[in-house]
Amino acid sequence: MPFFYGFDSTYFLVLIGVILSLWASARVKSTYAKYSGERSLSGMTGAQAAQRILSMAGIYDVTVQHVAGNLTDHYDPRNKTLNLSDAVYSNASVAAVGVAAHECGHAIQHDRGYAALKFRSALAPVASIGANISWPLILVGLLFGGSGTLIRLGIIMFSLAVAFQLVTLPVEFNASKRAMTMLEETGVLYADELPKTRKVLNAAALTYVAAAASSILQLLRLVLLFGGNRRRD
Repeated sequence: MPFFYGFDSTYFLVLIGVILSLWASARVKSTYAKYSGERSLSGMTGAQAAQRILSMAGIYDVTVQHVAGNLTDHYDPRNKTLNLSDAVYSNASVAAVGVAAHECGHAIQHDRGYAALKFRSALAPVASIGANISWPLILVGLLFGGSGTLIRLGIIMFSLAVAFQLVTLPVEFNASKRAMTMLEETGVLYADELPKTRKVLNAAALTYVAAAASSILQLLRLVLLFGGNRRRD
């Protein structure tokens, strides 16, 4: 079994995924660092911009709060909190305002009942289980002499995690689109600042694209390694 012995050419798929992820991570960090030093003309911090956008969108039941960490920003639909990191909450740069607006985009999606967000939320617990048990199932299947049933079940479980990554893409792209629209309509950023913020959001989107690509490549590797296993238990 090439999974355990000798050179496995499918490792190239894993390597490609790692390279994509590292590149995307470096890109978003460098882009954010570049524009985090450019103060917005409005002087609004990320938190203030978020409050303005939410109010203009008619959303008054979302709490904007500070969370520790660097770029750990996220919107939590369970308790309707918009969580902004150290680099965003009190920062008045065009980069910080853009990230805050992106999270507002998710809050607006939630408020408007955006279908892709609903589907992702419903898929999240199943995908989490799939990600956690896929490899144990495959390994146990191998230990039991190449049990085709367990191995295929593991691949199916991993496929659920891949599906979650794919569904995440339109959700993130749409949140950024909503963010740019609101930034322009509310006047939080001026016209010549919008392209800079768009670059930050586009760089951030690459991390989701890289994550999805990496997951697809890993799934392809599993299919190549074990897809031909037809042994019945």
